[in-house]
Parts: sequence; structure tokens; C-alpha cells
Amino acid sequence: MSDTVRYEVNEGLATVTLNRPDAMNALDNETKVALRDTLRRAADDDAVRAVLLTGSGRAFCVGQDLKEHTGALERSGGGALNTVEEHYNPITLTLAGMPKPVVAGVNGVAAGAGAGFAFACDYRVVADTAAFNTSFAGVALTADSGVSWTLPRLIGPGRAADLLLFPRSIKADEALQLGLANRVVPAGELAAEAEAVARELAQGPTAAYAALKESLAFGASHSLAETLGKESELQLRLGDSADHRIAVEAFVKKERPRFSGR
Repeated sequence: MSDTVRYEVNEGLATVTLNRPDAMNALDNETKVALRDTLRRAADDDAVRAVLLTGSGRAFCVGQDLKEHTGALERSGGGALNTVEEHYNPITLTLAGMPKPVVAGVNGVAAGAGAGFAFACDYRVVADTAAFNTSFAGVALTADSGVSWTLPRLIGPGRAADLLLFPRSIKADEALQLGLANRVVPAGELAAEAEAVARELAQGPTAAYAALKESLAFGASHSLAETLGKESELQLRLGDSADHRIAVEAFVKKERPRFSGR
């Protein structure tokens, strides 16, 4: 396992930490491979019921390591952007598609692909000193890491176009108003608050969370009638889950349910 990405699992919560603080967690090739493989590991581990993605130091992730990218351009020209297919796409798909909730603990600036990865998470807890920046047009590139899909769904197509065509720093308070952040907390409390949110989800009904993610993704690109059909299908599946029975029994007994994740 690379030192550029730390991975810890404790009581059902997997914490994935980008760990290149001196480079503001810029994504060099080693880090991209490690992040992709670590997230897949968390997604496939049945003992993991929620994931927290965060960064070390003063940044969440500033996106592509442009120093390394300069050398790749000299060697391969436009082929250097194969990293999108090899790394960014699978990272984004794993974050958005894993059958468990993913929390982004945005401790500092999240730019380019770093912003894209945060947007692909299910919930964003953001430090009051943090900021988002799409960045892509500033280096004469189009969006990647799913931003063309996630950003309009978070804030609407008009605002998404504005932020992509005229990239700028979106500070935490504006991010909350726009809908990029779900919760903004003082920087000194970010680590504890993000972990608390993720740990609460790790103790919740994991199968229900997975179905909610599936339903939301389906509804984003299907008609109401089709989405109603998907909801019916998923409810039938969840009706046979252990956690549904646990929740109903706890409700009748006026107790707090203790979910198994199944």
C-alpha cells in the first residue's frame, strides 16, 4: 500500500486519507492508483459500512499534479490525459456507486478532480476555511471526474455552467448556500465532525442506504413512472432485510434499533 493514501477501518467505518500534505494532496500517478485501489477495497469489504474520504494537511485535494503532468505531456502529448479513463473515472464511479454511504471531510481546498471526488460523495462536511474550485477551464481542459454530471445535479445547470466557464474559489459559506456543502463547521472541528457523521452512517441500515443511492442515481436519468417502478423493486428487496425487521420490532417496543447492516 502506498504511503500517499492512508487506510484505516474501525467499527465498520473505513477512513481513506489522501496523504501528500506538502503537495496539497495533488494527484500524482502513485496517489491516483492507490486511491482507486483503496476505494475499491473499501467498497468490496462487507465489514465496511461507511467510508470517510478526507485529506491531510491544509488541502483536501487540489487535483492533478501539474508538475508530473508537464512531463507526461512532453512524453505523450494528449495521451497524458488517459489518466481520466485509467484513474479518475473508476475513482468517481466507486465513490458514487459503492453500496454504502461515503462522506467527504473537506478539510481545505478541493479543486479540479479533487472537487469532483468530493461531489461524487454522498455527503460533504466542509471546514469553514475550505473552498471549492472547478479549475478545469483555467488549464484549458474540460470537466472530468464526473463534474459534468454531479455539479448540475447539486446546484442546477445554470450555476454549474457559471462555475465551469468562470472558475473561481467558492468559499465554505457560499458552498453551503449553493448546495455544494451539506454542513460547514469550524476548521478545528472538521475531523471530529466528519468522523461523527460517517460513524453514524456506519451504524445505520447499510442495505437501505445502498438502495437509496441506487434510487437517487436511477431517478436522475429516468422518468417518474420508471422511478416509481425502481422504488417498488427496491422496497420489496428491503422488506426482506434483517434491518427492516429490526427497525419495526424496535419501533413497536419503543426502543432504538441496533442495525446489523444486512
